[in-house]
Amino acid sequence: MPHPSLEFLGVRPEEEAFYRMLLRTGGAGLRELAEHCSSDEESMQSLQKRALDLGLATLADGLLRPVAPAKAIEALIDRRVALVREELENAAAENDIVASMLAERHAAPAGDVVAGSGRPTMERLEGIDRVRAAIDELTFFTRSESLTTWPSGLIPPQVVATSRPADDRILRRGIRMRSLIGAAALDDPGTMAYLRELDAKGAEIRISRLPLERVLIFDRAAALTPIDPADSSRGALLAREPGLVATLVSLFERMWGQAQELPHPAGEGGPAPADDRPGEIERRILESLCTADKDETGARDVGISVRTYRKYVASLMHQLGASNRFQAALLARERGWI
Repeated sequence: MPHPSLEFLGVRPEEEAFYRMLLRTGGAGLRELAEHCSSDEESMQSLQKRALDLGLATLADGLLRPVAPAKAIEALIDRRVALVREELENAAAENDIVASMLAERHAAPAGDVVAGSGRPTMERLEGIDRVRAAIDELTFFTRSESLTTWPSGLIPPQVVATSRPADDRILRRGIRMRSLIGAAALDDPGTMAYLRELDAKGAEIRISRLPLERVLIFDRAAALTPIDPADSSRGALLAREPGLVATLVSLFERMWGQAQELPHPAGEGGPAPADDRPGEIERRILESLCTADKDETGARDVGISVRTYRKYVASLMHQLGASNRFQAALLARERGWI
């Protein structure tokens, strides 16, 4: 009976055959694998590279070893889903699908228009549902930068749940995200956990001990401020007037300059002390140094931005006293970190 194929997950037949051979043998050196498959060393190098890129194998101590099937298939699924999502998002953006649908609302009252053609320079959005709808649409159209403040410093779990999809969408597209948080966040584990999650994905986070004004700014072209700063549930004002938006951007930059970097306790998202074991993100990055030949591949495997990935790699190399990434991986293995 023939084996079920992995082609639907983007794995070519020869790559699947190579992975199955690794599972049968438990892994070996490049020459031994070439002899086992009766293939030349150049072909083995190509298959080895693909197996590492696809997350089907790891390289350690000169030996190529298979990744556990469940973990390998999960990685293949995540990779495929990410590619399909990126293709669909790019297609939707290139074809202006949302804008064309919003154009159908040209006959609606002016207060109902959030994005698309004929947008007013100032709108009053009453109620939290209208504000969320506006944020969703503005996020979709954002292309370069997202600026946000959280004056209270507290992000409740239900807000995290509603914000995470939009935040992930922005960071996945490589858009710069900067967020200012009130100092109360430092004493709230739930908020800090989410901030470190965003930081790991490439967001820039700062903590302010000075009063903040609530504002959301998209591409320095549109801004949301609360109708009532004391009660955000009442709604928001959506401004597109260039002069007003520029003033709000200047306000944000002043608040940003007075804030401090997000602190990273040992083992919680920041570089670990030299005598301490690394946190989960550092460990996964060190493992990726053994398998990924490009920063883009390593960042994708870990699930963070390339910029953040490189920041961690540089810190880990300095911490380990390594002159290159390969040496960093070896030293980390010697310490028992991976």
